[in-house]
Amino acid sequence: MEKKVKVDFCTTCRKNTEYNLQKQNIKKVIRNKEYAFNITSAVCNQCKKEMNIPGLIDLNIKEIDEQYRKYEDIVTIDDIEKLMNIYDIGKSPLSLALGFGEITITRYLAGQIPSKEYSDIIKDVLSNPSNMKKKLNENKDKVAPVTYDKSIKIAIKLEELFSVSEKMLSVLSYVFESIEEITPLALQKLLYFIQGLSYALNDRPMFLDECCAWVHGPVYPKVYNLFKNFKYNPIDDDRFVIFKKRGINLNENERKVIDLVVNTFGEYSGKVLEKITHTEKPWVIARKGYFDDVPSYELITNSDIKSYFKEMNKIYDFSSKEGIKEYIKEKIK
Repeated sequence: MEKKVKVDFCTTCRKNTEYNLQKQNIKKVIRNKEYAFNITSAVCNQCKKEMNIPGLIDLNIKEIDEQYRKYEDIVTIDDIEKLMNIYDIGKSPLSLALGFGEITITRYLAGQIPSKEYSDIIKDVLSNPSNMKKKLNENKDKVAPVTYDKSIKIAIKLEELFSVSEKMLSVLSYVFESIEEITPLALQKLLYFIQGLSYALNDRPMFLDECCAWVHGPVYPKVYNLFKNFKYNPIDDDRFVIFKKRGINLNENERKVIDLVVNTFGEYSGKVLEKITHTEKPWVIARKGYFDDVPSYELITNSDIKSYFKEMNKIYDFSSKEGIKEYIKEKIK
């Protein structure tokens, strides 16, 4: 396809010229504090001077707004819209439910930057359905009964769905940050391998959530039930915002384990990973006595996971990608 040439009027050359879009760093003082922003500029190909093309000022305002919010950890307009979508609540009712003035959210959606205090309140309810339920109950008398009933039911349902441990939420967040798209089958197996390598390398579990031996391999039932209600690619679901940035709660050793799993086991499909788990003692022991077509909720004990992966670590050295890849190679022969 032929590349479209960008042309506009250059006030220096006094004629229409071709231009290129480039990034430049600028400094700007906001509330007596200096910030560095990376914004888009249009540069004339002939005189090399900056040009003012249509839409550029609006783009720069948006870029500065987004980067400033990131600097100060302020909630974004997109996040506020997701909050409204998740709880099926309008601007004014949401303002009242959070204990704000009636038009506060309307102003934020129009571009006004929230105070850190109000931003933190919005982020708290966005990341935790229990916090949203609490706010709705605190301000129940300020919103219409129909609105309250609708939103509180959603909050209760989400609270039930997100009943996995905080550590599991952090691991899920980090995994999705590392892999753009992942199937439910592959996700379950990666969580299992993360648990196994955590035992092998750190001598402790990554999380305490229970693992079961299902027909298609190890499964964490609460995680399964959670994503069963999401779109095929969870990242495309507004509710995925609840996972955002939780990965920062993991320490360096925990992130190292997840990185090792993602960069080795994560290169294979869910079906290949299923085949590997079907050869491993933890799943085999838990499934003993069950036929493949019989659903089983038998637990895969953490002690079995620990002993197996510690044993394999002595043979293959799971502290390196090479060792893990050699293990995988042997398992899929």
